[in-house]
Amino acid sequence: MRLLYLVIGCFVFLSVHAQENYEIQVYGSETTTKGQTMFELHSNYTSNGNKDLVNGVIPTNHSIHETIEITHGITDNFELGFYLFTNYSPNHGWQIIGSHLRPRIAAPEKWGLPVGLSLSAEIGWQKPEYAAETFSMELRPIIDKTIGKFYFCFNPTLGFAFQGTDINSSPAFAPNIKTSIAASSKYSLGLEYYGDLGPLKQFEKLPQQNHAIFVVADLYVDPKWEVNLGPGFGLTDATDKLVFKLIVGRRINWSKKHT
Repeated sequence: MRLLYLVIGCFVFLSVHAQENYEIQVYGSETTTKGQTMFELHSNYTSNGNKDLVNGVIPTNHSIHETIEITHGITDNFELGFYLFTNYSPNHGWQIIGSHLRPRIAAPEKWGLPVGLSLSAEIGWQKPEYAAETFSMELRPIIDKTIGKFYFCFNPTLGFAFQGTDINSSPAFAPNIKTSIAASSKYSLGLEYYGDLGPLKQFEKLPQQNHAIFVVADLYVDPKWEVNLGPGFGLTDATDKLVFKLIVGRRINWSKKHT
């Protein structure tokens, strides 16, 4: 627990500056346990980001994004998540900028699939000053597999924009990939890739695409807590060049026998 508090303390100190990204996370296939609630705080700091107004959206450079995520397990393979997005940008202060709902269903274990499989659908609204897509939805298939100490996960996400200044008739393809190795029972080390190639019918040219690599650590210092953190590096002109992220999650079981 001391390590957990140290990590949280360091990032709270850094967080007085983070970014326009709402949730920088590659999702695993497993849903939240029935009757359990996961509270998560996503903290992202853009150390070197976009400095210009694009499509009326405030620049991300030296901005903070704090997202509250609450997920509850409804059944053995179905959960419902809620997000509240807040943002701090220089000269604009703190703002509540939107919210999303995210139902997710997983393939039952009795199917005996060789991989973990689930489907997430996230829909919601954001203020136009902070997002070119003000009303949008994403469909996120999730495929993952653990082999010994190695973990692999693929999220071939499709984004649909219904309202805003950046609407296309074709869904955008935004793949996320994670690979990690369990260095011990307390932590794992890995790489996460986040991409946005643009509309499926015609991808953007490479400089306009978003591609980023995060070097991450996942900490399991207490069964009730989850921590994911690390720096991310943008690989194209359209991508923020340096972002620091931290996700802290706390599980709560509402039964009397467990807390």
